[in-house]
Amino acid sequence: MANYKVEIKRSAAKELEQLPPKERARVVTRIQTLATDPRPPGAEKLSGQERYRVRQGNYRILYEIHDALVVVIVVKIGHRRDVYR
Repeated sequence: MANYKVEIKRSAAKELEQLPPKERARVVTRIQTLATDPRPPGAEKLSGQERYRVRQGNYRILYEIHDALVVVIVVKIGHRRDVYR
């Protein structure tokens, strides 16, 4: 399987910067693993959207996979209580 290029939208990058430093490091590591496996165990496809989500502690990473372009785009990062709003 080819390595995917991981892109982070500007809004998601701002959300990432606002996370506590310890959690930020864990989320960044999780995002980096999406390059080798964009559909890891535990990833779920969101209903009604062409997006997936992966959990990292109390935080959720929402992303889109474009297989034709071999790109993963991180769309949103946030706490589980309000990331889906």
